[in-house]
Amino acid sequence: MSYYDKYIKYKDFDFKGFFDKITDEDVLNSINKERLNEIDFLTLLSHKAENYLEIMARKSMNLTIQHFGKVIFLYTPLYLANYCINQCLYCGFNVTNKITRKKLEMDEVEKEAKIISDSGLRHILILTGESREHTPVDYIARCIQVLKKYFTSITIEIYPLDEHEYKELIMAGVDGLTIYQEVYNEDIYKNLHLSGPKRNYRYRLDAPERACQASMRSVNIGALLGLDHWRRESFFTGLHGNYLQNKYLDTEIGISLPRIRPHKGEFQPEFYVEDKHLVQIILALRLYMPRTGITLSTRERAELRDNLIGLGITKMSAGSSTEVGGHTLDEKSEGQFDISDQRSVDEIKNIIYKKGFQPVFKDWQAI
Repeated sequence: MSYYDKYIKYKDFDFKGFFDKITDEDVLNSINKERLNEIDFLTLLSHKAENYLEIMARKSMNLTIQHFGKVIFLYTPLYLANYCINQCLYCGFNVTNKITRKKLEMDEVEKEAKIISDSGLRHILILTGESREHTPVDYIARCIQVLKKYFTSITIEIYPLDEHEYKELIMAGVDGLTIYQEVYNEDIYKNLHLSGPKRNYRYRLDAPERACQASMRSVNIGALLGLDHWRRESFFTGLHGNYLQNKYLDTEIGISLPRIRPHKGEFQPEFYVEDKHLVQIILALRLYMPRTGITLSTRERAELRDNLIGLGITKMSAGSSTEVGGHTLDEKSEGQFDISDQRSVDEIKNIIYKKGFQPVFKDWQAI
């Protein structure tokens, strides 16, 4: 069995019919449960549940502090390359986009590492486009050898791998994987991925499970909100996370909630996700999966990120750049997407303290 079997169960589910029947009593019953099932989770994503966000927020805050303490884990992305052979309509790295392509050499990786580590951060997220020719697994492994001199935790956000390749990178020093399905709606997925290996829906969908089977310490998943209706996509994301968490007890499962941002190209998302709906997703996820980390990146504006501290978020990016060599190189390439919160690591650290939480730069070690 894979998560795809779970997805198929709900692929043709009548979401609108379900939401139309939800009552106030249904929402309150789900909120007050000690342990929620998937139908309770879907109930908390309903239109009716929007009237109970304050109650959900109080419970979410208590559960977050109970399971994680008053801490926010910090990391930053490092883009190794932007070569890509996929034609994904929503991505700045789309092979058809006329952008400057760049790949870091080992000395450039080290320069980036030094600058980032000087900020105090000890958790790095490394990213590439999908081009096994330009960024093969052995290139990524060599980059990891450089990076592990500076960072205690290295997470990869790269193209999907086979299980033995995940094991190879784990041996090199990787301890985390972030991979977004982008959109769980299988039909929309096919329409958005016109060519390239990423067009293989099932291979990407099963990548988090292959990483778990390879004994990856942490696996972080998500959907790119805006590619399909957020209520459905959030539901499938939560089901995926819960499936992995229940099956792979030794792997730390996390969920990211990225909303699509402006980027190179003409794609405009059909589905808009309001701030209040992003909040509702966070709260519903926390009540459904109390032990799951939830990440909010610099895609979101500073004010919103600040106000969400304490409501379920456990991890935030800081000092981000989506450009290859974005921390050190004078001649930069185009970023994958526009950053909204451009504050420095120190600025974000200080706002976390101001909110009564501790910024964590290293695995559960505050400074």
